[in-house]
Amino acid sequence: MGIFDRSSKYPDYWQVYVKSFKRPLEKDFNKLTFVVLDTETTGFDKTNDRILSIGALKIQGNRINVDDILDVYISQETFNKESVPIHGILRNGQQDCISEEVAMKKFLGYVENHIIVAHHAGFDIGMINSALKRLGLPKLKNTPLDTGVLYKKTLLKSYLVQPKEHYSLDDLAEKFLISKKDRHTALGDAYITALAFLKILVKIKEKKELSLRNLK
Repeated sequence: MGIFDRSSKYPDYWQVYVKSFKRPLEKDFNKLTFVVLDTETTGFDKTNDRILSIGALKIQGNRINVDDILDVYISQETFNKESVPIHGILRNGQQDCISEEVAMKKFLGYVENHIIVAHHAGFDIGMINSALKRLGLPKLKNTPLDTGVLYKKTLLKSYLVQPKEHYSLDDLAEKFLISKKDRHTALGDAYITALAFLKILVKIKEKKELSLRNLK
């Protein structure tokens, strides 16, 4: 029984997502597709908080494909007014909202088997996985990359200057002179993360060959 058949108890959109992993990833690094992801949420509790919006875009051949983006807002049963000053998303705002299940369907159709890039990726992917769990679905199968971790790989190790334990997206934007105009919107943060990722790749390439293995 193949991987597609084992998922037959799940909805069609999950089966299509799983089937995409039958396609091997490109061996040529420049032909890989990276999906840069960001979520805006009601808080930082992966179990009790919810995703407000998902922003994602693709990098192919070291270029951001601005014609192929994902930008969705999710209808809220859970709402935390204390997080509004951060993301600016109001409960009854002007955004066209969709259900969590429709959002997951759109995201899975968008991400396919591609590599996911995010800043503090464990949080964004964890929030997606929590949403999938509520729908009775397994976790994401994609290879993840974290720009916070990757950035630390570019730093010179010195007894005089010790790297910080964590680098924020603001830290990277300032380091690489990236505009923070659309900061704290899911798509805006995904775009900042994508620009930072491309800058990081240049730095890593100065030290060693670019390969997926060298980024993990």
